[in-house]
Amino acid sequence: MSLIDWIILLGTLLFIVGFGIYKTRGNKSVADYLKGGNEANWWTIGPSVMATQASAITFLSTPGQAFHSGMGFVQFYFGLPIAMVIICLVFIPLYHKLKVFTAYEYLESRFDLKTRTLTAIFFLIQRGLAAGITIFAPSIILSAVLGWNLIYLNIIIGILVVIYTVSGGTRAVSITQKQQMAVIFGGMFIAFLLILNLLPLDVGLGDAVEIAEVNDKMKVLDFSFDLENRYTVWTGLIGGTFLMLSYFGTDQSQVQRYLSGKSVRESQMGMIMNGMLKVPMQFFILFIGVMVFVFYQFSSSPLNFNPAAEADVLNSEYAAEYLDLQAEKEALENDKETLHLSYIEAPEGDRTELAERLKEISNDEVALRDKAKELISLANPQAETNDKDYVFIHFILNNLPIGLIGLLLAAILSAAMSSTASELNALGSTTAIDLYKRNVQGRDEKHYLRMSKWFTLLWGVIAIGVACVANLFENLIELVNIIGSIFYGNILGVFLLAFFVKFVRSSATFIAAIITQIVIVVIWWIDILPYLWLNLLGCALVMVMAILLQIILGEKKK
Repeated sequence: MSLIDWIILLGTLLFIVGFGIYKTRGNKSVADYLKGGNEANWWTIGPSVMATQASAITFLSTPGQAFHSGMGFVQFYFGLPIAMVIICLVFIPLYHKLKVFTAYEYLESRFDLKTRTLTAIFFLIQRGLAAGITIFAPSIILSAVLGWNLIYLNIIIGILVVIYTVSGGTRAVSITQKQQMAVIFGGMFIAFLLILNLLPLDVGLGDAVEIAEVNDKMKVLDFSFDLENRYTVWTGLIGGTFLMLSYFGTDQSQVQRYLSGKSVRESQMGMIMNGMLKVPMQFFILFIGVMVFVFYQFSSSPLNFNPAAEADVLNSEYAAEYLDLQAEKEALENDKETLHLSYIEAPEGDRTELAERLKEISNDEVALRDKAKELISLANPQAETNDKDYVFIHFILNNLPIGLIGLLLAAILSAAMSSTASELNALGSTTAIDLYKRNVQGRDEKHYLRMSKWFTLLWGVIAIGVACVANLFENLIELVNIIGSIFYGNILGVFLLAFFVKFVRSSATFIAAIITQIVIVVIWWIDILPYLWLNLLGCALVMVMAILLQIILGEKKK
């Protein structure tokens, strides 16, 4: 990177950290620290909610997902607007009425302390792991591409987040997230314009969409009922609704964002803003990935976008075979560029044969990439062969002009910081309120404020530790959602029992929640169901089991 890129990158990050500390100095109570004094407007809540969900993984992995698999991943978010409506009508009024600091406080008043503690622990486990991954994701990718030390990157990103999160609490998180979202959206929009500018002069946006379509990258909707397919309209509307309902309605990292609202109306409007903008935002990010794919139809691309993986195979006995594959791919690229230009210029009725030829070349290229992955695995069995997470960062570093590289890297790291800050803030508040304050009573306000900061710092250290020992998964954005799906359905089912099934009591709910969690982990482990369906299954299982147990326990009591 150039000096200008470094100045832009470091200047942006340091400004965000400094601004967060300056604007939120002087928290005097737990309410100020954990709920921001209930001063947030809807235009602060909305971006804060979006920034919490949109981690660096979103902006690194999602374009790579679209590059390889097309636009279908957007179906994952189809349940989000439905979930926003339900949360606005049910969850937000109830939380504000009870004046709770965390979502899990309500469960004690409805059930008992052990049920509250169990759900809080479930949250702490899954969100603690996720916080480490949101630090680890940009670190491992930037370290592989730029050659930076992975451990140092984990520690630096973690420390930057911890500084202003521990110092300013919820208000610092919400205030900095507005600046972070501005950097993120600005960077992504500029990247999109530059991709279009880098295409050949006679290839416009409409032509680019046609090229993407002929390569099966523009298929958005899949109405099939195939359980082997992770992303369909039905998994998005059903499984996605339950996942989003649990995430936004019971996950403290999101609940804390709208608990800071001035009123019920401000919180509701902030969530509606999120519901209206989130799906278009994800569509746009995926579309950027598709445009990157179109760009590489006219430019050379590596067999594998992970430079560390390529280095492994090129320094092994399989180097000659790998270079032969590269030569085959270069020959395909020459044919591909010519055919794409011919396809654009050809009349509509003369495109069938060209389209078939382009699909053949695309399949041949995929086969070459698969063979390259096999060679990489032979050269180093520990190497990460799946390169989805490296596609967009490779494009940024090799094609954007000086200055904009720094801006895009600042956007990626800002996303990592914004999401991690919300997670640490929620982990600290849940530990302080649901575990510590509930069991250590009778202390003054300053003591609980001080302990809230210490717990936030503790979780920051734990998240950095998780990041330092984590391993790259098939696709990082899927990994975060898989971790959530293992726990969210169960937690949501407990809340729905609390809201709507009044005759079910604490013992039945507690036993059902423990059994359900064990069953869901086993189902995930043996991989017999797409992970999005785990949300629906977990929710239904805990509710049915708790109702049956209550009937049995109630009869025994009689």
